[in-house]
Amino acid sequence: MTVRPKIVVGVDESDGAKDALRWAAKLAGPLDADIEAVCVWEFQSYYAWASFPPLAEVHDEISERLAKTIDEVFGSDRPAGLRIRVAEGSAAACLVVLGRDALMIVVGSRGHGTFAGTLIGAVSARVAEHATVPVLVVHGDVPAELSAT
Repeated sequence: MTVRPKIVVGVDESDGAKDALRWAAKLAGPLDADIEAVCVWEFQSYYAWASFPPLAEVHDEISERLAKTIDEVFGSDRPAGLRIRVAEGSAAACLVVLGRDALMIVVGSRGHGTFAGTLIGAVSARVAEHATVPVLVVHGDVPAELSAT
């Protein structure tokens, strides 16, 4: 069985992350690659110690929100080979590790939707600095001239 190459995309609920998903989908076809949509959350910034729920609940909640974000971008027309992954830790570090065997990593230039503690701040800069594969930092939606092809 041949393993298809993948494009790793950092996803939160932000417009930048949604644009990153669109770019990854546009590039996946010509590159014959799958897409791995990754949402990374950090324990200390996501929950206060006093209200800490079981980790399974955290994972399920974030998985549901990630699926909803993907549905907002693609609707029922999800790209073939799209996989969803939730990881806990530093967003930049997780994306770099998960992307080390990818064709590329795609991130929005600005993140942090309402997933507290996910892709915030200078994550795109840290990923670009430390990744061992190409990194596409998206600054907007796919241009119309690329969308038509």
